[in-house]
Amino acid sequence: MGYYHELYTTASWSDYFSVMWHGLPLDLSLAGYLTAIPSLLLIVSAWTDSGILRHIRQWYFGIIAFIMASIFIVDLGLYGFWGFRLDTTPIFYFFTSPKDAIASVSIWFILLGLLTMLIYTAILYGIFYFTLIREKKPLKIPYHRQNVSLVLLLLTAALFIPIRGGFSVSTMNLSKVYFSQNQRINHAAINPAFSFMYSATHQNNFDKQYRLMDPKKADELFTQIIEKPALATDSIPQLLNTQRPNIIFIILESFSTHLMESFEGQPNVAVNLDKLSKEGILFTNFYANSFRTDRGLVSVISGYPAQPSTSIMKYPEKTENLPSIPRTLKNAGYDLGYYYGGDADFTNMRSYLVSAGIEKIISEKDFPLSERTGKWGAQDHTLFQRFLKDLKEEKLKEPFFKIVQTSSSHEPFEVPFHRLDHKVLNAFAYADSCVGDFVKQYKETPMWKNTLIVLVPDHLGGYPHPIDNPLEGHTIPLIMIGGAIKEPQTIDTYASQIDIAATLLSQLGLPHDEFTFSKNILNPSSPHFGYFTEPSLFGIVTPENQLVFNLDANTIQVDEGITKGANLEKGKAFLQKLYDDLAKR
Repeated sequence: MGYYHELYTTASWSDYFSVMWHGLPLDLSLAGYLTAIPSLLLIVSAWTDSGILRHIRQWYFGIIAFIMASIFIVDLGLYGFWGFRLDTTPIFYFFTSPKDAIASVSIWFILLGLLTMLIYTAILYGIFYFTLIREKKPLKIPYHRQNVSLVLLLLTAALFIPIRGGFSVSTMNLSKVYFSQNQRINHAAINPAFSFMYSATHQNNFDKQYRLMDPKKADELFTQIIEKPALATDSIPQLLNTQRPNIIFIILESFSTHLMESFEGQPNVAVNLDKLSKEGILFTNFYANSFRTDRGLVSVISGYPAQPSTSIMKYPEKTENLPSIPRTLKNAGYDLGYYYGGDADFTNMRSYLVSAGIEKIISEKDFPLSERTGKWGAQDHTLFQRFLKDLKEEKLKEPFFKIVQTSSSHEPFEVPFHRLDHKVLNAFAYADSCVGDFVKQYKETPMWKNTLIVLVPDHLGGYPHPIDNPLEGHTIPLIMIGGAIKEPQTIDTYASQIDIAATLLSQLGLPHDEFTFSKNILNPSSPHFGYFTEPSLFGIVTPENQLVFNLDANTIQVDEGITKGANLEKGKAFLQKLYDDLAKR
């Protein structure tokens, strides 16, 4: 709260004390876990005065001091970017691509963090040494060793009480610290080391997670909200003037609807997206399914919802079994390709794309070193130039399906472009200009007439940040343009990224039954809603009810609309069925 004081300007002194008091159960639980090994060593020391035990204690407390310092400092640095306390996500990102994992911050920020970790480690170890390790005189071995050992064993067993959180039915979990309507106050009460440990131990057994209702009830509610057959064959409007257009997905890093409208006096940022939305089809009530690229990409390409407690990209054996738009189009005769200026191995992305059916993957290593001028690799203008060059020069098999994923509108927002003074908004304006330049040049090719271009962000918006209301943060644009579009129009049906798959394939006359969670946005027979998750919540949005449920606190976080609470049970059923499906993949 001190480090992020600008987020807690309205907090009173009583709030600070309340945070410490309500956060105490997690602190005690963690302390219980960390005390177990020293307790066992103490029992052994009643039977021997071996110097080996002292060395083991020294090493143990040294390692614990370093781990605690690392967790607390990393958590402190990442909260400003992510808005939730530390879990295992950074470990996954770092080991798949260390360079990309640290690309968002400067080298000085990293060096300062490492220095702070070492200082913090030294302070913690110093406290441990003077209170728990140092012996002023040799330890006197008691005569009644059996009795002493038994007492120590009982005291060690008593650690079960703080570890478990008492004797109630529920075991210790993050919801224990939630006490305020202000979510940032609740976040401050969470012990990041406990949060990390809890996340690490809940990465499997998906069929045991989020058991929010009776399975039969979940099945019944889920049946009500999945796609229904169309009332009649002509009830679904046809957006395209051809059934086999070339298709280009442009996945925009961190874009939000706020960049396409006047928001708190900001300058006009996404001028090209604004223009293109009037030339094509704009979906106005559209939501991002998650907060990071690895989760959003699966939502877009596979129509598979993001999960709050994990990323399915961590498990190549599961992504191999996901449906995908590319594979379906490949079976229909489409030529596939993927373009990205960064590292395609980051977050297991390459294995996912290959499993999805894409063989041609152009990424950072395919650009000369002189063109990798961004922290994430090749800047967006270089990426689009390469893509356009290949389209013009290679003997393309038509129809084709290509995915272009941008990266420049990501932290640290360093771009070769200077239209706006605001660094973050300038980066988005740069990415927007790259899209506009590409579309302008592509219109001059003969391929434009038979092309559908789908513009969609990869996840929730990076501006403005932070947004306390998840409903606002997850609102993103979906725009379809190209010569294959019949006519410009605006569609206000509620939907999210997972619905792109069923909607697109339906327009192409291709089956989409295997996309269990995807709904055709244009099917009047189906219920329509936007759905999204973050590590601590899910949201489900319809015209009648806009609801966000906090999974850690087990409470409703946001509830708006004319029928408040109407979406709660449906949202729980959707999440429970998602984890049932995840366990089976």
